[in-house]
Amino acid sequence: MKSDPKKMRRHRQQYLTAWLLALLLMSCGGVINAGQVLTVVTWGGPYEQSQKKAFFDPFEQETGIEVKTIRYNGGIEILKNRQESDPAVGDLIDLVMADNLAACNLGLLEPLDHSTLPDAPDGTPAIDDFYPGALTDCGVSLNIYATVLAFDRRAFPGIKPSRVSDLFDLKRFPGKRALQREPIAVLEWALRAYGVPQQEIYNLLSTNRGISLAFKQLDLIKDHILWWQDSAQPARLLAQGEVVMASGYNGRFFDALVNHNHPIQIIWDGQVYEYSTWGVPRNAPMSKQAKAFISFASATDRLAQQAKYISYGPARASSGAQVWKHDPSGIDIRPHLPTFEPNFAAGISKDHEWYAHTLPRLKQQFERWLTE
Repeated sequence: MKSDPKKMRRHRQQYLTAWLLALLLMSCGGVINAGQVLTVVTWGGPYEQSQKKAFFDPFEQETGIEVKTIRYNGGIEILKNRQESDPAVGDLIDLVMADNLAACNLGLLEPLDHSTLPDAPDGTPAIDDFYPGALTDCGVSLNIYATVLAFDRRAFPGIKPSRVSDLFDLKRFPGKRALQREPIAVLEWALRAYGVPQQEIYNLLSTNRGISLAFKQLDLIKDHILWWQDSAQPARLLAQGEVVMASGYNGRFFDALVNHNHPIQIIWDGQVYEYSTWGVPRNAPMSKQAKAFISFASATDRLAQQAKYISYGPARASSGAQVWKHDPSGIDIRPHLPTFEPNFAAGISKDHEWYAHTLPRLKQQFERWLTE
């Protein structure tokens, strides 16, 4: 009987991954379950709960290492402060891709070896199985999520918002809007409202004319905006009837709809989708354990497990093939994912490199506009 080379390779990869995990863990203390604690900086809420079920708890059970979390609202300031004041804050951090690239360029993150990541079940190497751009010099992506617009169905019993341009239409869709106090996404939406093609948005935003057009569009609703900074706020503001439309992360809105029965509906048109990416802070006390965790959590089945609990698409193709139902509701999770084909087609791929180079300047311009 002939042996199956794919199966042999898969078994070899599984053995090597397990061996690497044990070696990395034992090299930092000799005994795997010796009361070690891995500190992970992440986002809280339903997202963190999905990580706990898919990654943290299984990792604890397999290694004996406790996973402790620190919640934050994004940015790389925590990494800068860590170097300047407290070197013990965080062994692993979940970053948006633009922040991962920026932090890597500043030398705030450890380089990562992608050859340690497990192959797909059919033997496809991880570097070929992850979606393009998901792996960086200092990062390994775990999922694709989106900043989207959503609305309160009760506010619009007749015609309902369905396009990005409806955010700026106070005549047809009156009421307060809740938007993140950041230039991210709102500038893209402002240009989309003019009809700028998706592939031209960042080229236009690179010019003074494009920035001016975007802020001119935002001027139309400036007096009707409540600005949020905590990612838990948008769904809550919609549920309480304080605003009629809001920007936010699609996973938060999905949780409010499915788990809390709030009358919220997502507008997938213009979703700005991006990667959520693991990074290891430079000189983190538990850096070897953090890298071992990344290898563990990047397996096809682990990434698929997270999508059972939150509506974010896995960052590798083989994982997406294993995603079907939401736990515990049992509903088909696929139409609620940013990577679902109709949703994906209407989306804007966030230009991570562009943001990594322009975000400080954009924030200054945005803050000036807010105070004008």
